[in-house]
Amino acid sequence: MMHEHPFAQFHFCPKCGSPRFVEHNEKSKQCEDCGFVYYFNPSAATVAVILNERQELLTCRRGKEPAKGTLDLPGGFSDCFESSEEGVAREVKEETGLEVTHTEFLFSLPNTYLYSGFLVHTVDCFFHCTVADSSLAHAMDDAAELLWIPMKELRPEDFGLASVRKGIEKLLAQCP
Repeated sequence: MMHEHPFAQFHFCPKCGSPRFVEHNEKSKQCEDCGFVYYFNPSAATVAVILNERQELLTCRRGKEPAKGTLDLPGGFSDCFESSEEGVAREVKEETGLEVTHTEFLFSLPNTYLYSGFLVHTVDCFFHCTVADSSLAHAMDDAAELLWIPMKELRPEDFGLASVRKGIEKLLAQCP
């Protein structure tokens, strides 16, 4: 499957503003005036897998686009100067009010995320997160609603973002 180069949306050099910002190779663009080379790399994003004592997965109903109204897992973009573990803990706190006490990396998946009309390429890092008290969960930030769903009742097609859908499929394949 052929994908349009992500730089098709960039027409000017971000350093000097020149319109002579051209494809350098399949991963970068270069300015023909100032020589600046920019490599396009995916943004780091995190996804939290939080289970309660009844083996129910904490899911969120998305309150904003993209995929508003569909199911999701807590998570989001990692900020500059924070690790993915710090990022997933921060996102869980922002969206659910829960305090993450331990993280364990599970797997990562590539994704694209349409934000403000711009297609952001991401690498979504999935973490199993242990929280201090799952009964304190409440919807905050861009989570319109929180739902605890038994693992055996999860339906990947209910999740609006492609990488989370694939992540749910992977999790279900690992369950007995």
